[in-house]
This record gives sequence, C-alpha cells and structure tokens, in this order.
Amino acid sequence: MSNRERRLRTVDLARAVGLSTQQVRNYEDAGVLPPAGRTDAGYRVFGERHREALLAYRALQPGYGAVTATRVMRAVHAGEVAGALALVDAAHAALHEERVALRAAGEALEGLEGLTGQGAAASPGRAGDGSHGLRIGEVAALVGVRTSALRVWEEAGLLVPGRERGTGYRVFGPADVRDARVVRTLRRSHHVFDQIRPVLEDLRRAGSSAALRATLEARGQALTARTRAMLAGAGALHAYLE
Repeated sequence: MSNRERRLRTVDLARAVGLSTQQVRNYEDAGVLPPAGRTDAGYRVFGERHREALLAYRALQPGYGAVTATRVMRAVHAGEVAGALALVDAAHAALHEERVALRAAGEALEGLEGLTGQGAAASPGRAGDGSHGLRIGEVAALVGVRTSALRVWEEAGLLVPGRERGTGYRVFGPADVRDARVVRTLRRSHHVFDQIRPVLEDLRRAGSSAALRATLEARGQALTARTRAMLAGAGALHAYLE
C-alpha cells in the first residue's frame, strides 16, 4: 500500500498534525477536510490527503485568518477552485489597501513635520466649546485653501471644529489647524477621503508625531510579517491543489 493510500484513524490523523480528535471531526464537518470514508461500524477513515488538507489549512491561517482559511478550503473541497482563489486574491487586495493607507500616513507625517518644523506635538488641543481659536477664514488663509474646502472636509468627517457659543460659528483650535494641514498635504498627493480619514484618526490617537511614527513603523513591520505568512499559506495551498 502506498503512502497516499495509507488509512488513518481519527486519532492517528489528530496525532500527526497536533490536534485533538474532536478538532479533526469538527474540521471535516466544516468542509476544511474532504469527506472521510466510513468503516462498517461507522468510524471515520482518513488518508494522506486529509493530512495534507489539514497542513494546508493551518498554513493559511496565520496570514489569511481562520475565517478566510476555512472558506478557501471549503470551496476547494466543493470543487470551486476558482472561488477559493478569488478569496485569496481578495485578501491580498485588502492587504494592499492597508499598505496604501500606511504610505499615506507616512506622507502626512512628513508633510506635517515639514510645515510645523517640530511635528504634531506643537498642536496640543482643539477649540472645544469655541471659547478660543481661529475662525474659518483665518484657518483657510493659514493653511492656503478656500473656506469652501474646509467646509467640504468637515462634511466628510475629516475636520471637527468647535462651535462658538451664541453665534454657532466654527472655531478651530491648534489640533484642528494641524488636521487641516494634513488633509491639504494628502489631497495634493491625490489621496481620497477614505485614505485620509484613518491617518487623522491615528494622529489624534497617538497624540504626537513621534508617537505616530512609532505606530506606523510597528504597523509596517506587522504588514510585512503578514505578507510573508500569506506567501507561505499560498504556497501550501498551491502544493495541496497540485
């Protein structure tokens, strides 16, 4: 009997890949494994193909996540290889979008530090209740855009200026001016609002350009690690399909 024809009990397969017997059963029920044979007594009978499927699935998980890995394997075993590969393509496309957003954040940081000379730390707060700050015309002149642009950016949720009590006029604090500069810098680089929004959220959360830079570097390292994991997973899937 060849290695591929070797019959494995549930416990044999579980031990071969470091899982529990219940996990093996669950994976077969979920479609992660091809259907197992049955003995006359109703016990599952696995083979080398099932071991290879489990190894491919576990290789996919680190880069693609358990949900996508399960959907990929289920599609393969349903005979929908094109659908499985489409899921892989979608995951790579999503990772690319994350890289685009990361690059946008880096460009915003460089532009901001170039404008202020000392980074985002020079802009500690917002106008809050509107008791102090600049009016929209003053900010437009300071940033170098039209007031209409500031209004559009506010409507898109990119700017959140305070409002003056009584009059309701917009009042921009130091952090609001900083955000307007970031938006202007990224818009000049042809970034769309959906790419700019997470940059501003990161900057507000980090609180300073130094903290944001550290956050961006950590995110870049995480994306690189995930890319490598996805390459390994895709290679394992290719071997399984072959």
